[in-house]
Amino acid sequence: MSFMEAVTTCFAKYADFSGRARRSEYWYFTLFNFAVSFVLSLILGEGNFISSIYALATLVPGLAVCWRRLHDIGKAGGWYFIAFVPVVGWILAIIWYCRDSEPGTNAYGPNPKG
Repeated sequence: MSFMEAVTTCFAKYADFSGRARRSEYWYFTLFNFAVSFVLSLILGEGNFISSIYALATLVPGLAVCWRRLHDIGKAGGWYFIAFVPVVGWILAIIWYCRDSEPGTNAYGPNPKG
C-alpha cells in the first residue's frame, strides 16, 4: 500500500472499526498525522485553534486504524487501551503494531495482503 493510498483509505474508513489494516496502512497514516501536526505547530505555534481542530478531526480515523491493525494480528480492538498502562503498555502496543499480518482469514476478516 502506498503512502497516499494508506491516507485516503484511513479517511475513507473514517469510523470503520471492523476489518483489518496492514502495517503500511497504519504506519503511513501515523507518519502523515505526525508530519501534518509538526508542520502546523511550526507554522502556527503549539496549542493553536487549527492544530486542535486537526487533532479532533483525525482522532476517530486514527483510533479506527489502530483497532483494525490489532484485528490484523488476531487481537480484539479493545487491546488498544493497553497502551495506557505505564511503561510496559506502550512498548507492547508498538511491538503489536510492528507484527506481520496473521496469515489467512481470521475472526475479523480476510487477510488484506491478498
